[in-house]
Amino acid sequence: MSAALLSVRDLSVAVNGAEGPRTLLDHVSLDLSPGEILGLVGESGSGKSLLCRTLLQLLPSRALSVTGGTAMMGGRDLLALDEAQMQQVRGAEIGMIFQNPSSHLDPVMRVGEQIAEGLRFHRRLDRAAAKAEAIALMGQVGFTDPPRQFGAYPHEFSGGMRQRAMIAVALACDPKILIADEPTTALDVTIQAQILRLLMELRESRGLSIILITHDLGVVAQTCDRVAVMRQGQVVEVGEKRALLAHPRHSYTRALIASHPSMPVDDEADEVDDVTDPADAADPARVVVLPSRPLVEIDDLDVRFPVAGGLFGRRRSFSAVAGVSLQIRPGETVGIVGESGSGKSTLARAMLGLTPVSDGHVAFDGLSLRGQPGAALARIRQQAAMVFQDPFNSLNPRLTIGQTLAEVLRVQGKVAPAAIPARVEELLRLVELDPALAGRRPRQLSGGQCQRAGIARALAVDPRLIVADECVAALDVTIQAQIVALFQRLVATMDLTLVFIAHDLAIVRHLCTRVVVMHHGRIVEEGLCAEVFERPREAYTAALIAAIPDIDPDRRLIAPPPALAV
Repeated sequence: MSAALLSVRDLSVAVNGAEGPRTLLDHVSLDLSPGEILGLVGESGSGKSLLCRTLLQLLPSRALSVTGGTAMMGGRDLLALDEAQMQQVRGAEIGMIFQNPSSHLDPVMRVGEQIAEGLRFHRRLDRAAAKAEAIALMGQVGFTDPPRQFGAYPHEFSGGMRQRAMIAVALACDPKILIADEPTTALDVTIQAQILRLLMELRESRGLSIILITHDLGVVAQTCDRVAVMRQGQVVEVGEKRALLAHPRHSYTRALIASHPSMPVDDEADEVDDVTDPADAADPARVVVLPSRPLVEIDDLDVRFPVAGGLFGRRRSFSAVAGVSLQIRPGETVGIVGESGSGKSTLARAMLGLTPVSDGHVAFDGLSLRGQPGAALARIRQQAAMVFQDPFNSLNPRLTIGQTLAEVLRVQGKVAPAAIPARVEELLRLVELDPALAGRRPRQLSGGQCQRAGIARALAVDPRLIVADECVAALDVTIQAQIVALFQRLVATMDLTLVFIAHDLAIVRHLCTRVVVMHHGRIVEEGLCAEVFERPREAYTAALIAAIPDIDPDRRLIAPPPALAV
Protein backbone atom coordinates (compact mmCIF):
# COMPACT_ATOMS: atom_id res chain seq x y z
CA MET A 1 0.00 0.00 0.00
CA SER A 2 1.27 3.47 -0.85
CA ALA A 3 1.96 6.11 1.78
CA ALA A 4 -1.19 7.37 3.44
CA LEU A 5 -2.74 10.57 2.10
CA LEU A 6 -4.51 11.02 5.44
CA SER A 7 -3.38 9.44 8.69
CA VAL A 8 -5.51 9.68 11.83
CA ARG A 9 -3.98 8.57 15.12
CA ASP A 10 -5.63 8.24 18.54
CA LEU A 11 -8.26 10.88 17.78
CA SER A 12 -10.54 11.51 20.75
CA VAL A 13 -13.50 13.88 21.11
CA ALA A 14 -15.50 14.55 24.25
CA VAL A 15 -18.66 16.46 25.11
CA ASN A 16 -18.83 18.56 28.27
CA GLY A 17 -22.22 18.07 29.91
CA ALA A 18 -23.80 18.70 33.28
CA GLU A 19 -22.43 15.38 34.52
CA GLY A 20 -18.90 16.08 33.30
CA PRO A 21 -17.05 15.14 30.09
CA ARG A 22 -18.20 12.12 28.10
CA THR A 23 -16.08 10.54 25.36
CA LEU A 24 -17.69 10.39 21.91
CA LEU A 25 -14.63 9.36 19.86
CA ASP A 26 -12.22 7.09 21.68
CA HIS A 27 -8.64 6.85 20.28
CA VAL A 28 -9.69 6.43 16.64
CA SER A 29 -6.90 5.52 14.23
CA LEU A 30 -7.16 4.89 10.48
CA ASP A 31 -5.39 5.65 7.19
CA LEU A 32 -6.65 6.71 3.75
CA SER A 33 -4.43 5.97 0.74
CA PRO A 34 -4.33 7.92 -2.55
CA GLY A 35 -7.11 6.79 -4.89
CA GLU A 36 -8.72 4.59 -2.22
CA ILE A 37 -12.39 4.34 -1.27
CA LEU A 38 -12.61 3.68 2.46
CA GLY A 39 -15.99 2.61 3.80
CA LEU A 40 -16.82 3.88 7.28
CA VAL A 41 -19.70 1.78 8.61
CA GLY A 42 -21.66 1.49 11.81
CA GLU A 43 -25.03 2.35 13.31
CA SER A 44 -26.30 5.84 14.06
CA GLY A 45 -24.38 7.29 17.00
CA SER A 46 -21.27 5.22 16.34
CA GLY A 47 -19.24 8.35 15.56
CA LYS A 48 -18.86 8.08 11.77
CA SER A 49 -20.06 11.56 10.87
CA LEU A 50 -18.49 13.12 13.97
CA LEU A 51 -15.10 11.73 12.98
CA CYS A 52 -15.27 13.30 9.52
CA ARG A 53 -16.60 16.61 10.80
CA THR A 54 -13.74 16.67 13.31
CA LEU A 55 -11.23 16.34 10.47
CA LEU A 56 -12.68 19.53 8.96
CA GLN A 57 -13.02 21.27 12.35
CA LEU A 58 -16.78 21.38 11.90
CA LEU A 59 -17.86 20.10 15.30
CA PRO A 60 -21.66 20.48 15.61
CA SER A 61 -21.57 22.05 19.09
CA ARG A 62 -19.25 24.19 21.19
CA ALA A 63 -19.72 21.68 23.98
CA LEU A 64 -17.61 19.25 21.92
CA SER A 65 -13.84 19.42 21.88
CA VAL A 66 -10.88 17.41 20.61
CA THR A 67 -9.13 15.89 23.61
CA GLY A 68 -6.28 14.14 21.86
CA GLY A 69 -4.80 12.71 18.69
CA THR A 70 -3.62 13.92 15.29
CA ALA A 71 -4.89 13.96 11.69
CA MET A 72 -1.92 14.31 9.36
CA MET A 73 -2.34 15.33 5.72
CA GLY A 74 0.49 16.69 3.58
CA GLY A 75 2.79 17.06 6.58
CA ARG A 76 0.24 19.14 8.55
CA ASP A 77 -1.94 18.25 11.48
CA LEU A 78 -5.44 19.29 10.42
CA LEU A 79 -6.51 19.56 14.02
CA ALA A 80 -3.82 22.16 14.76
CA LEU A 81 -4.72 24.57 11.93
CA ASP A 82 -6.37 27.90 12.68
CA GLU A 83 -9.67 28.91 11.04
CA ALA A 84 -8.04 30.83 8.17
CA GLN A 85 -5.88 27.81 7.31
CA MET A 86 -8.86 25.46 7.55
CA GLN A 87 -10.83 27.58 5.09
CA GLN A 88 -8.15 26.79 2.53
CA VAL A 89 -8.41 23.07 3.33
CA ARG A 90 -12.20 22.85 3.19
CA GLY A 91 -13.22 22.47 -0.43
CA ALA A 92 -9.76 22.86 -1.93
CA GLU A 93 -8.21 19.75 -0.32
CA ILE A 94 -11.14 17.98 1.33
CA GLY A 95 -14.66 18.18 -0.05
CA MET A 96 -17.77 16.88 1.68
CA ILE A 97 -21.20 15.84 0.48
CA PHE A 98 -24.01 15.35 2.95
CA GLN A 99 -26.88 12.93 3.41
CA ASN A 100 -29.68 15.43 2.85
CA PRO A 101 -28.85 17.77 -0.04
CA SER A 102 -32.00 19.82 0.58
CA SER A 103 -30.56 20.94 3.94
CA HIS A 104 -27.17 21.91 2.49
CA LEU A 105 -28.09 23.60 -0.77
CA ASP A 106 -29.18 27.24 -0.46
CA PRO A 107 -32.87 27.22 -1.48
CA VAL A 108 -32.81 30.85 -2.75
CA MET A 109 -29.57 30.55 -4.73
CA ARG A 110 -29.35 29.03 -8.19
CA VAL A 111 -27.61 25.65 -8.26
CA GLY A 112 -25.04 26.73 -10.82
CA GLU A 113 -24.08 29.76 -8.74
CA GLN A 114 -23.55 27.54 -5.70
CA ILE A 115 -21.11 25.42 -7.70
CA ALA A 116 -19.36 28.49 -9.13
CA GLU A 117 -19.04 30.13 -5.71
CA GLY A 118 -16.28 27.74 -4.60
CA LEU A 119 -14.45 28.18 -7.90
CA ARG A 120 -14.35 31.94 -7.43
CA PHE A 121 -13.22 31.67 -3.79
CA HIS A 122 -10.54 29.00 -4.06
CA ARG A 123 -9.36 29.30 -7.67
CA ARG A 124 -9.91 33.06 -8.04
CA LEU A 125 -11.81 32.64 -11.33
CA ASP A 126 -13.85 35.53 -12.67
CA ARG A 127 -17.62 35.14 -12.97
CA ALA A 128 -17.63 34.06 -16.63
CA ALA A 129 -14.84 31.51 -16.20
CA ALA A 130 -16.42 30.13 -13.03
CA LYS A 131 -19.75 29.71 -14.81
CA ALA A 132 -18.13 27.89 -17.73
CA GLU A 133 -16.25 25.59 -15.33
CA ALA A 134 -19.41 24.96 -13.29
CA ILE A 135 -21.39 24.02 -16.42
CA ALA A 136 -18.64 21.60 -17.44
CA LEU A 137 -18.65 20.09 -13.95
CA MET A 138 -22.44 19.68 -14.02
CA GLY A 139 -22.04 17.66 -17.20
CA GLN A 140 -19.45 15.43 -15.53
CA VAL A 141 -21.77 14.55 -12.66
CA GLY A 142 -24.70 13.67 -14.92
CA PHE A 143 -26.84 16.77 -15.47
CA THR A 144 -28.66 16.33 -18.78
CA ASP A 145 -28.75 20.01 -19.86
CA PRO A 146 -26.13 21.92 -17.82
CA PRO A 147 -26.46 25.34 -19.52
CA ARG A 148 -30.20 25.44 -18.78
CA GLN A 149 -29.99 23.70 -15.38
CA PHE A 150 -27.28 26.12 -14.21
CA GLY A 151 -30.03 28.67 -13.55
CA ALA A 152 -32.43 26.32 -11.75
CA TYR A 153 -33.12 26.28 -8.01
CA PRO A 154 -32.73 23.17 -5.81
CA HIS A 155 -36.49 22.64 -5.43
CA GLU A 156 -36.77 22.19 -9.20
CA PHE A 157 -34.70 19.00 -9.08
CA SER A 158 -35.37 15.46 -7.90
CA GLY A 159 -33.53 14.07 -4.90
CA GLY A 160 -31.00 12.32 -7.13
CA MET A 161 -30.25 15.48 -9.11
CA ARG A 162 -29.89 17.52 -5.90
CA GLN A 163 -27.34 14.98 -4.71
CA ARG A 164 -25.48 15.34 -8.01
CA ALA A 165 -25.45 19.10 -7.41
CA MET A 166 -23.94 18.52 -3.96
CA ILE A 167 -21.25 16.34 -5.51
CA ALA A 168 -20.52 19.06 -8.06
CA VAL A 169 -20.19 21.65 -5.28
CA ALA A 170 -17.77 19.35 -3.43
CA LEU A 171 -15.70 18.66 -6.56
CA ALA A 172 -15.59 22.27 -7.78
CA CYS A 173 -12.16 22.92 -6.31
CA ASP A 174 -10.68 19.55 -7.31
CA PRO A 175 -10.07 18.22 -3.77
CA LYS A 176 -7.77 15.32 -3.00
CA ILE A 177 -10.25 13.75 -0.58
CA LEU A 178 -14.03 13.53 -0.85
CA ILE A 179 -16.04 12.69 2.26
CA ALA A 180 -19.47 11.30 1.34
CA ASP A 181 -21.72 11.19 4.42
CA GLU A 182 -24.58 8.74 3.75
CA PRO A 183 -25.01 10.17 0.23
CA THR A 184 -27.59 7.59 -0.88
CA THR A 185 -29.58 6.73 2.26
CA ALA A 186 -32.67 8.75 1.30
CA LEU A 187 -32.57 7.82 -2.41
CA ASP A 188 -34.38 5.17 -4.42
CA VAL A 189 -32.41 2.05 -5.27
CA THR A 190 -31.95 3.04 -8.93
CA ILE A 191 -30.84 6.59 -8.07
CA GLN A 192 -28.57 5.16 -5.38
CA ALA A 193 -26.90 2.91 -7.95
CA GLN A 194 -26.33 5.88 -10.26
CA ILE A 195 -24.76 7.98 -7.49
CA LEU A 196 -22.50 5.12 -6.37
CA ARG A 197 -21.43 4.46 -9.95
CA LEU A 198 -20.73 8.18 -10.37
CA LEU A 199 -18.50 8.23 -7.28
CA MET A 200 -16.51 5.26 -8.59
CA GLU A 201 -16.12 6.91 -12.00
CA LEU A 202 -14.94 10.13 -10.38
CA ARG A 203 -12.39 8.17 -8.39
CA GLU A 204 -11.03 6.70 -11.61
CA SER A 205 -11.05 9.92 -13.64
CA ARG A 206 -9.78 12.30 -10.93
CA GLY A 207 -7.72 10.03 -8.71
CA LEU A 208 -9.93 10.96 -5.76
CA SER A 209 -9.62 9.38 -2.36
CA ILE A 210 -13.08 8.86 -0.87
CA ILE A 211 -14.34 8.24 2.65
CA LEU A 212 -17.82 6.77 2.21
CA ILE A 213 -19.91 6.89 5.38
CA THR A 214 -22.77 4.40 5.38
CA HIS A 215 -24.65 1.89 7.50
CA ASP A 216 -25.32 -0.35 4.48
CA LEU A 217 -22.73 -3.08 3.97
CA GLY A 218 -24.21 -3.71 0.52
CA VAL A 219 -23.03 -0.24 -0.53
CA VAL A 220 -19.61 -0.98 0.97
CA ALA A 221 -19.32 -4.31 -0.81
CA GLN A 222 -20.08 -2.75 -4.18
CA THR A 223 -17.91 0.37 -3.96
CA CYS A 224 -15.15 0.33 -1.33
CA ASP A 225 -11.60 -1.02 -1.21
CA ARG A 226 -11.29 -1.20 2.56
CA VAL A 227 -13.75 -1.02 5.44
CA ALA A 228 -13.49 0.49 8.93
CA VAL A 229 -16.25 -0.59 11.32
CA MET A 230 -17.17 1.83 14.10
CA ARG A 231 -19.15 1.21 17.26
CA GLN A 232 -19.71 3.55 20.21
CA GLY A 233 -16.94 5.92 19.12
CA GLN A 234 -14.31 3.25 18.49
CA VAL A 235 -12.95 1.56 15.37
CA VAL A 236 -13.51 -2.10 16.18
CA GLU A 237 -12.26 -3.59 12.92
CA VAL A 238 -10.46 -2.48 9.74
CA GLY A 239 -9.68 -4.58 6.71
CA GLU A 240 -9.86 -5.19 2.97
CA LYS A 241 -13.53 -5.53 2.09
CA ARG A 242 -13.47 -9.12 0.80
CA ALA A 243 -11.50 -10.38 3.77
CA LEU A 244 -13.64 -8.47 6.24
CA LEU A 245 -16.96 -9.55 4.73
CA ALA A 246 -15.87 -13.18 4.38
CA HIS A 247 -14.11 -13.53 7.74
CA PRO A 248 -15.18 -10.79 10.17
CA ARG A 249 -13.27 -10.94 13.45
CA HIS A 250 -15.43 -8.74 15.67
CA SER A 251 -18.86 -9.90 16.86
CA TYR A 252 -20.38 -6.50 15.98
CA THR A 253 -19.17 -6.79 12.37
CA ARG A 254 -20.69 -10.26 12.19
CA ALA A 255 -23.99 -8.85 13.47
CA LEU A 256 -23.97 -6.10 10.81
CA ILE A 257 -23.31 -8.63 8.06
CA ALA A 258 -26.01 -10.98 9.34
CA SER A 259 -28.55 -8.15 9.43
CA HIS A 260 -28.08 -7.13 5.80
CA PRO A 261 -31.15 -8.07 3.71
CA SER A 262 -29.27 -9.37 0.66
CA MET A 263 -31.29 -10.67 -2.24
CA PRO A 264 -31.05 -14.49 -2.22
CA VAL A 265 -29.75 -16.05 -5.41
CA ASP A 266 -30.19 -19.64 -4.27
CA ASP A 267 -31.27 -21.65 -1.26
CA GLU A 268 -27.94 -21.12 0.50
CA ALA A 269 -28.43 -17.36 0.50
CA ASP A 270 -31.46 -17.78 2.71
CA GLU A 271 -29.20 -18.80 5.61
CA VAL A 272 -28.88 -15.15 6.62
CA ASP A 273 -32.56 -15.27 7.52
CA ASP A 274 -31.70 -17.15 10.70
CA VAL A 275 -30.20 -14.00 12.18
CA THR A 276 -33.22 -11.77 11.65
CA ASP A 277 -35.47 -14.52 13.01
CA PRO A 278 -37.97 -14.78 10.17
CA ALA A 279 -40.52 -17.41 11.11
CA ASP A 280 -41.20 -20.16 8.61
CA ALA A 281 -44.73 -18.78 8.45
CA ALA A 282 -43.35 -15.62 6.85
CA ASP A 283 -41.34 -17.42 4.15
CA PRO A 284 -42.22 -15.59 0.91
CA ALA A 285 -42.23 -18.88 -1.02
CA ARG A 286 -44.72 -20.62 1.24
CA VAL A 287 -48.10 -21.79 -0.02
CA VAL A 288 -50.87 -19.65 1.46
CA VAL A 289 -54.54 -20.56 1.55
CA LEU A 290 -56.42 -17.26 1.46
CA PRO A 291 -60.09 -16.44 2.00
CA SER A 292 -62.08 -15.77 -1.15
CA ARG A 293 -63.28 -12.26 -0.23
CA PRO A 294 -60.68 -9.46 -0.44
CA LEU A 295 -60.16 -7.20 2.56
CA VAL A 296 -59.19 -4.34 0.20
CA GLU A 297 -60.49 -4.17 -3.35
CA ILE A 298 -59.34 -1.48 -5.79
CA ASP A 299 -60.69 -1.20 -9.33
CA ASP A 300 -59.43 1.19 -12.02
CA LEU A 301 -58.37 3.78 -9.43
CA ASP A 302 -57.34 7.30 -10.48
CA VAL A 303 -56.02 9.94 -8.09
CA ARG A 304 -55.34 13.34 -9.63
CA PHE A 305 -54.03 16.54 -8.07
CA PRO A 306 -54.51 20.05 -9.50
CA VAL A 307 -51.42 21.89 -10.71
CA ALA A 308 -50.94 25.56 -11.54
CA GLY A 309 -50.09 27.00 -14.92
CA GLY A 310 -52.91 26.00 -17.28
CA LEU A 311 -53.22 27.95 -20.53
CA PHE A 312 -55.84 30.77 -20.36
CA GLY A 313 -56.66 29.83 -16.80
CA ARG A 314 -57.60 26.25 -17.65
CA ARG A 315 -57.24 23.86 -14.75
CA ARG A 316 -54.68 21.12 -15.18
CA SER A 317 -54.09 18.03 -13.10
CA PHE A 318 -51.33 15.55 -12.39
CA SER A 319 -52.17 11.84 -12.22
CA ALA A 320 -50.41 10.38 -9.18
CA VAL A 321 -52.27 7.06 -9.57
CA ALA A 322 -53.70 6.03 -12.95
CA GLY A 323 -55.87 3.00 -13.65
CA VAL A 324 -54.71 0.85 -10.71
CA SER A 325 -56.57 -2.35 -9.85
CA LEU A 326 -55.53 -4.47 -6.88
CA GLN A 327 -56.94 -6.95 -4.40
CA ILE A 328 -55.49 -7.60 -0.94
CA ARG A 329 -56.85 -10.58 0.98
CA PRO A 330 -56.91 -11.14 4.74
CA GLY A 331 -53.64 -12.49 6.08
CA GLU A 332 -51.52 -11.38 3.11
CA THR A 333 -48.25 -9.46 3.33
CA VAL A 334 -48.08 -7.34 0.19
CA GLY A 335 -45.07 -5.22 -0.72
CA ILE A 336 -45.56 -2.13 -2.88
CA VAL A 337 -42.28 -1.04 -4.45
CA GLY A 338 -41.12 1.63 -6.86
CA GLU A 339 -39.18 4.85 -6.98
CA SER A 340 -40.17 8.16 -5.43
CA GLY A 341 -43.08 9.58 -7.36
CA SER A 342 -44.29 6.19 -8.55
CA GLY A 343 -47.57 6.56 -6.62
CA LYS A 344 -46.96 4.08 -3.78
CA SER A 345 -47.87 6.34 -0.88
CA THR A 346 -50.76 7.97 -2.76
CA LEU A 347 -52.23 4.53 -3.45
CA ALA A 348 -51.90 3.61 0.24
CA ARG A 349 -53.53 6.84 1.41
CA ALA A 350 -56.40 6.39 -1.06
CA MET A 351 -56.78 2.82 0.22
CA LEU A 352 -57.33 4.18 3.75
CA GLY A 353 -59.60 7.04 2.72
CA LEU A 354 -56.95 9.67 3.52
CA THR A 355 -56.70 10.96 -0.07
CA PRO A 356 -59.77 11.71 -2.24
CA VAL A 357 -60.37 9.36 -5.15
CA SER A 358 -60.80 11.00 -8.56
CA ASP A 359 -62.17 7.97 -10.40
CA GLY A 360 -62.54 4.28 -9.81
CA HIS A 361 -63.57 2.16 -6.87
CA VAL A 362 -62.03 1.43 -3.45
CA ALA A 363 -63.70 -0.94 -0.98
CA PHE A 364 -62.65 -2.01 2.50
CA ASP A 365 -64.19 -5.24 3.78
CA GLY A 366 -66.97 -4.93 1.22
CA LEU A 367 -67.85 -1.27 1.92
CA SER A 368 -67.23 1.21 -0.92
CA LEU A 369 -65.52 4.51 -0.15
CA ARG A 370 -67.50 6.19 -2.92
CA GLY A 371 -70.83 4.43 -2.55
CA GLN A 372 -70.91 4.19 1.27
CA PRO A 373 -68.33 6.74 2.42
CA GLY A 374 -69.57 7.15 5.98
CA ALA A 375 -69.79 3.45 6.79
CA ALA A 376 -66.56 2.64 4.92
CA LEU A 377 -64.52 5.34 6.69
CA ALA A 378 -65.91 4.32 10.07
CA ARG A 379 -64.85 0.73 9.48
CA ILE A 380 -61.40 1.73 8.20
CA ARG A 381 -60.79 3.88 11.29
CA GLN A 382 -61.73 0.97 13.51
CA GLN A 383 -59.88 -1.76 11.66
CA ALA A 384 -56.93 -0.19 9.82
CA ALA A 385 -53.84 1.74 10.90
CA MET A 386 -50.73 3.26 9.37
CA VAL A 387 -47.06 3.26 10.37
CA PHE A 388 -45.14 6.22 8.93
CA GLN A 389 -41.64 6.73 7.55
CA ASP A 390 -40.31 9.27 10.07
CA PRO A 391 -40.50 7.71 13.55
CA PHE A 392 -39.87 11.01 15.34
CA ASN A 393 -42.19 13.37 13.48
CA SER A 394 -45.05 10.88 13.36
CA LEU A 395 -45.38 10.93 17.18
CA ASN A 396 -46.67 13.90 19.18
CA PRO A 397 -43.55 15.42 20.79
CA ARG A 398 -45.58 16.81 23.70
CA LEU A 399 -46.99 13.46 24.78
CA THR A 400 -45.20 10.56 26.40
CA ILE A 401 -45.39 7.23 24.61
CA GLY A 402 -47.85 5.99 27.20
CA GLN A 403 -50.08 9.04 26.74
CA THR A 404 -50.03 8.57 22.95
CA LEU A 405 -51.17 4.95 23.25
CA ALA A 406 -53.76 5.76 25.91
CA GLU A 407 -55.24 8.48 23.69
CA VAL A 408 -55.79 6.01 20.85
CA LEU A 409 -57.39 3.51 23.23
CA ARG A 410 -59.75 6.13 24.61
CA VAL A 411 -60.82 7.30 21.16
CA GLN A 412 -61.37 3.74 19.95
CA GLY A 413 -63.47 2.90 23.00
CA LYS A 414 -62.66 -0.81 22.78
CA VAL A 415 -60.93 -0.90 26.20
CA ALA A 416 -62.52 0.10 29.50
CA PRO A 417 -60.87 3.25 30.98
CA ALA A 418 -59.68 1.34 34.05
CA ALA A 419 -57.95 -1.25 31.82
CA ILE A 420 -56.09 1.26 29.64
CA PRO A 421 -52.81 1.33 31.69
CA ALA A 422 -52.58 -2.46 31.53
CA ARG A 423 -53.30 -2.43 27.78
CA VAL A 424 -50.58 0.22 27.23
CA GLU A 425 -48.08 -2.03 28.99
CA GLU A 426 -49.27 -5.00 26.93
CA LEU A 427 -48.83 -3.05 23.67
CA LEU A 428 -45.29 -2.01 24.60
CA ARG A 429 -44.36 -5.60 25.39
CA LEU A 430 -45.94 -6.70 22.13
CA VAL A 431 -43.49 -4.53 20.17
CA GLU A 432 -40.62 -5.54 22.49
CA LEU A 433 -40.30 -2.22 24.31
CA ASP A 434 -39.69 -1.96 28.03
CA PRO A 435 -42.93 -0.73 29.65
CA ALA A 436 -40.76 1.68 31.66
CA LEU A 437 -40.40 3.69 28.41
CA ALA A 438 -44.08 4.65 28.60
CA GLY A 439 -43.09 7.75 30.58
CA ARG A 440 -40.66 9.03 27.94
CA ARG A 441 -41.28 11.44 25.09
CA PRO A 442 -40.19 10.66 21.50
CA ARG A 443 -37.04 12.79 21.71
CA GLN A 444 -35.83 10.59 24.58
CA LEU A 445 -35.95 7.45 22.44
CA SER A 446 -33.79 6.13 19.62
CA GLY A 447 -35.12 5.91 16.07
CA GLY A 448 -35.75 2.18 16.41
CA GLN A 449 -37.57 2.63 19.71
CA CYS A 450 -39.71 5.42 18.20
CA GLN A 451 -40.65 3.22 15.28
CA ARG A 452 -41.65 0.41 17.65
CA ALA A 453 -43.79 2.95 19.49
CA GLY A 454 -45.37 3.88 16.16
CA ILE A 455 -46.16 0.21 15.53
CA ALA A 456 -47.63 -0.06 19.04
CA ARG A 457 -49.85 2.94 18.27
CA ALA A 458 -51.07 1.17 15.12
CA LEU A 459 -51.74 -2.02 17.10
CA ALA A 460 -53.74 -0.03 19.68
CA VAL A 461 -56.49 0.18 17.07
CA ASP A 462 -56.66 -3.64 17.18
CA PRO A 463 -56.42 -3.54 13.38
CA ARG A 464 -57.04 -6.09 10.69
CA LEU A 465 -54.86 -4.09 8.25
CA ILE A 466 -51.61 -2.22 8.82
CA VAL A 467 -50.08 -0.06 6.09
CA ALA A 468 -46.38 0.58 6.72
CA ASP A 469 -45.14 3.46 4.54
CA GLU A 470 -41.33 3.36 4.18
CA CYS A 471 -41.18 2.69 7.92
CA VAL A 472 -37.59 1.37 7.92
CA ALA A 473 -36.05 3.70 5.33
CA ALA A 474 -34.47 6.01 7.94
CA LEU A 475 -33.20 3.23 10.24
CA ASP A 476 -29.87 1.45 10.53
CA VAL A 477 -29.58 -1.96 8.91
CA THR A 478 -29.58 -3.82 12.25
CA ILE A 479 -32.66 -1.90 13.43
CA GLN A 480 -34.30 -2.54 10.05
CA ALA A 481 -33.79 -6.26 10.56
CA GLN A 482 -35.36 -6.07 14.02
CA ILE A 483 -38.42 -4.17 12.74
CA VAL A 484 -38.86 -6.61 9.85
CA ALA A 485 -38.62 -9.57 12.24
CA LEU A 486 -41.18 -7.87 14.51
CA PHE A 487 -43.62 -7.47 11.62
CA GLN A 488 -43.13 -11.12 10.70
CA ARG A 489 -43.99 -12.22 14.23
CA LEU A 490 -47.02 -9.91 14.42
CA VAL A 491 -48.39 -11.14 11.09
CA ALA A 492 -47.85 -14.77 12.11
CA THR A 493 -49.45 -14.44 15.56
CA MET A 494 -52.17 -11.76 15.23
CA ASP A 495 -53.96 -12.53 11.96
CA LEU A 496 -52.85 -9.21 10.49
CA THR A 497 -52.87 -8.11 6.88
CA LEU A 498 -49.78 -6.04 6.05
CA VAL A 499 -49.18 -3.63 3.17
CA PHE A 500 -45.48 -2.76 3.23
CA ILE A 501 -44.39 0.20 1.08
CA ALA A 502 -40.67 0.44 0.33
CA HIS A 503 -38.07 1.23 -2.27
CA ASP A 504 -35.75 -1.41 -0.74
CA LEU A 505 -36.61 -4.54 -2.68
CA ALA A 506 -34.37 -6.78 -0.58
CA ILE A 507 -36.44 -6.09 2.54
CA VAL A 508 -39.67 -6.70 0.63
CA ARG A 509 -38.26 -10.00 -0.65
CA HIS A 510 -37.63 -11.14 2.94
CA LEU A 511 -40.88 -9.92 4.44
CA CYS A 512 -43.68 -10.17 1.90
CA THR A 513 -45.50 -12.97 0.12
CA ARG A 514 -46.60 -10.83 -2.83
CA VAL A 515 -45.10 -7.77 -4.49
CA VAL A 516 -46.65 -4.96 -6.54
CA VAL A 517 -44.27 -2.89 -8.68
CA MET A 518 -45.37 0.68 -9.49
CA HIS A 519 -43.95 3.13 -12.03
CA HIS A 520 -45.40 6.53 -12.96
CA GLY A 521 -48.65 5.86 -11.10
CA ARG A 522 -49.34 2.47 -12.66
CA ILE A 523 -48.80 -1.14 -11.65
CA VAL A 524 -46.30 -2.57 -14.12
CA GLU A 525 -45.90 -6.00 -12.51
CA GLU A 526 -47.25 -8.03 -9.60
CA GLY A 527 -47.05 -11.57 -8.30
CA LEU A 528 -45.50 -13.81 -5.66
CA CYS A 529 -42.20 -12.37 -4.46
CA ALA A 530 -40.24 -15.51 -5.25
CA GLU A 531 -41.47 -15.50 -8.85
CA VAL A 532 -41.18 -11.76 -9.53
CA PHE A 533 -37.68 -11.43 -8.08
CA GLU A 534 -36.34 -14.56 -9.74
CA ARG A 535 -38.06 -14.10 -13.13
CA PRO A 536 -39.16 -10.45 -13.61
CA ARG A 537 -41.23 -9.98 -16.74
CA GLU A 538 -40.77 -6.21 -17.07
CA ALA A 539 -37.52 -4.40 -17.85
CA TYR A 540 -38.31 -1.83 -15.14
CA THR A 541 -38.60 -4.53 -12.47
CA ALA A 542 -35.38 -6.14 -13.66
CA ALA A 543 -33.61 -2.77 -13.46
CA LEU A 544 -34.84 -2.21 -9.88
CA ILE A 545 -33.56 -5.64 -8.84
CA ALA A 546 -30.22 -5.22 -10.61
CA ALA A 547 -29.64 -1.87 -8.87
CA ILE A 548 -29.76 -3.34 -5.34
CA PRO A 549 -26.29 -3.19 -3.71
CA ASP A 550 -25.56 -6.78 -2.71
CA ILE A 551 -23.26 -7.72 0.14
CA ASP A 552 -21.37 -10.00 -2.25
CA PRO A 553 -18.55 -7.79 -3.62
CA ASP A 554 -18.24 -9.97 -6.72
CA ARG A 555 -21.79 -9.18 -7.87
CA ARG A 556 -21.50 -6.04 -9.98
CA LEU A 557 -23.58 -2.98 -9.18
CA ILE A 558 -25.61 -2.17 -12.29
CA ALA A 559 -26.65 1.46 -12.47
CA PRO A 560 -29.68 1.98 -14.74
CA PRO A 561 -29.59 4.89 -17.19
CA PRO A 562 -30.76 8.21 -15.72
CA ALA A 563 -33.72 8.28 -18.10
CA LEU A 564 -35.20 5.24 -16.35
CA ALA A 565 -34.84 6.53 -12.82
CA VAL A 566 -35.47 10.28 -12.98
